[in-house]
Amino acid sequence: MSDEWIGHSRGGRTTKIHLCCDGRMRPLSIVVTAGQRNDATQMEPVLDAIHVPQPRGPARKRPPRLRLDRAYGARKYRKALRRRKIKCICPERKDARKARLGKGSRGGRPPTLDAQAYKGRNVVERCILRLKDFRAVATRFDKRGYNYLAGVLLASIVLWL
Repeated sequence: MSDEWIGHSRGGRTTKIHLCCDGRMRPLSIVVTAGQRNDATQMEPVLDAIHVPQPRGPARKRPPRLRLDRAYGARKYRKALRRRKIKCICPERKDARKARLGKGSRGGRPPTLDAQAYKGRNVVERCILRLKDFRAVATRFDKRGYNYLAGVLLASIVLWL
């Protein structure tokens, strides 16, 4: 049943849609997992799945910057984004700040945050809501995971049109 992407969480049997979208709420990549999967573990697969063909030149494979939730503020995720040459727009987590300040001068500088750019983080939530306007995506009546993924991809194509 692991290939069907149905998992158990507090709400019962669920599926999660992990995605990266552009500023106009159009999905760039989509990964569907079982409901109990942690969002942060799916950051790299979502980034690997980005492939936006361009009229001229090579396809876009990485965004110049990502607006991320505070959960992605851990050093591990910031390093992964730095390796990919992607600017991370994410506030420092409170526990990380406390640990950094506890080290004194050895704690280093806080990560920079563009507060104006961070205000646009809700674009991802709005994109998910636009996908859930499609009944098949919102209700997940499909028994097979690949059928559900196909429905999500079809809804994404409609959003791009």
